[in-house]
Amino acid sequence: MHAASDALVGRLVGLWRYPVKSMAAQALSEVEVSWHGLVGDRRWAFVRDGLSASGFPWLTLRQRHDMNAFRPEFLHPERPDRSPTVVHCPDGARLDVTDPELARRLWADGVRVIRQDRGVFDTFPVSIITTQSIQRLQAMVGRDLAVQRFRPNLLIEASANAPFVEDEWVGCTLRIGPLRVRVDKRDGRCAVITVDPDDGRRDPDVLRAVIGERDGALGVYASTVVPGPIALGDAVFLERP
Repeated sequence: MHAASDALVGRLVGLWRYPVKSMAAQALSEVEVSWHGLVGDRRWAFVRDGLSASGFPWLTLRQRHDMNAFRPEFLHPERPDRSPTVVHCPDGARLDVTDPELARRLWADGVRVIRQDRGVFDTFPVSIITTQSIQRLQAMVGRDLAVQRFRPNLLIEASANAPFVEDEWVGCTLRIGPLRVRVDKRDGRCAVITVDPDDGRRDPDVLRAVIGERDGALGVYASTVVPGPIALGDAVFLERP
């Protein structure tokens, strides 16, 4: 049973996972969310040579702006965490994620691929943003911005027609179907959001706006409290502590 005081705060309207860190997203209609985030999310990443011991060794959109043009695919999508993973390259080649040729194509200075069952996350395993927050940022910079610029897992259309309501969820728990996630912190943004996911071009005004108007944060991070499946259209409820 759920508390009668649980508040309906929105509806799930977008759902994505990223099999390879910084490569293209997979749009989903439904997915299982485990203790380690969306099943299959960010299970692979490329580590730049000589930086293994650094705080941020990954090859990402910060270094290669067109990584969104590389499209990962699970050969057995019904069990992604056990499936071989292939990557469709911009030139049409289809390579296994572990193929050295893919590493050579990605970074001439040398990278190697790693796999982590827990996922390769910068902070927490689930990223959330509302449609209203993206719309507000679009108004701030004066142009349309693709949702994938912000690389969320969950896009929520908030019941309150106001931007940045997800900030108010920090410290609370969201319930989406049987899934419950704790909203841990605001999502501090970096240069990745300056990269257009469609053409790889950089737009520094986007990050400037987030820094100037939002103290550098947009959206929130969350972690799993009770695993479970979710699907587009699911209602989102807020459980206050």
